[in-house]
Amino acid sequence: MELNWLEDFLALAECGNFSRAAQRRNLTQPAFSRRIRALEDWTGTPLFDRSTQPVGLTEAGRRFRPFADETVRRLLQGREEARLAGGAAATALRFAATHALSLTFFPTWLSRLEGQARLGAIHLLSDSMQACEQVMTQGQAQFLLCHAHAAAPSRLEAGAFRSAAVGSDRLVPVCAPDESGRAPRHPLVGGGAALPHLAYSPESGMGRIVTAARGGFPAPLALDTVFTSHLAAVLRTLARDGRGVAWLPDSLIGEDLAQGRLVRAGGTGWEIPVEVRLYRPRARQSPAAEAFWALAAEQAPQDGRDRE
Repeated sequence: MELNWLEDFLALAECGNFSRAAQRRNLTQPAFSRRIRALEDWTGTPLFDRSTQPVGLTEAGRRFRPFADETVRRLLQGREEARLAGGAAATALRFAATHALSLTFFPTWLSRLEGQARLGAIHLLSDSMQACEQVMTQGQAQFLLCHAHAAAPSRLEAGAFRSAAVGSDRLVPVCAPDESGRAPRHPLVGGGAALPHLAYSPESGMGRIVTAARGGFPAPLALDTVFTSHLAAVLRTLARDGRGVAWLPDSLIGEDLAQGRLVRAGGTGWEIPVEVRLYRPRARQSPAAEAFWALAAEQAPQDGRDRE
């Protein structure tokens, strides 16, 4: 049995499609399928139901998945700890962060912490929430920085990870102004005609939050998705071009609002308050990572409770 087989299994379980999973693993589809079959031969039972679309896990596959997750994460974490014990990158800090926070929150937050203590080398991977969660479960990063909302919990298992709120933000519905330059071109009106929606794709954490929080809006809202991306910066550009309404982080659009390139599409009841949350594995990490966690938790807002 090879570690690659487990990583292939998790990729297919996540994607539900052989072609997309093979692309993610940088394999041809025939080679990827052979490795999935080899894992099933090793376990002695089918792990995937190939008769459905998307491809689903069998009962055996569902039972096997937590063990595969944990095995991959522990092996990769063990490798990193072995490297640290050997003196390789002992003081380096490895972060995964969603795209929007990489552009806005991360630099100023890190600078503020560096003013309190000397930090080692910083390695930052910026990607979608889904990709960042995968990086964390595979032990390739020590910390994950992301937007968070109680209605849309992270897919990181509480038993293996802990987190603390280190900041706050808001997802604000915005669009281009109308001809007057002041009113929204696409105002939010509950029960009205469907509005063009610039939506986040499924791998986006903010997309999960917007979907989960819609039940708390002031009124039912009809939205017609006209464009999808996991990048908030792309949705911001399209919103400025008048293509529709997007829920964008306030930290990303402050200048656009000030300059009138974007306007709020509705009142504060349509906004979604979110936390900026820092995740880490529950298992003990390198001395440098543990020192950083203690510093970040100490500098967090008073209500930034640590989620055990």
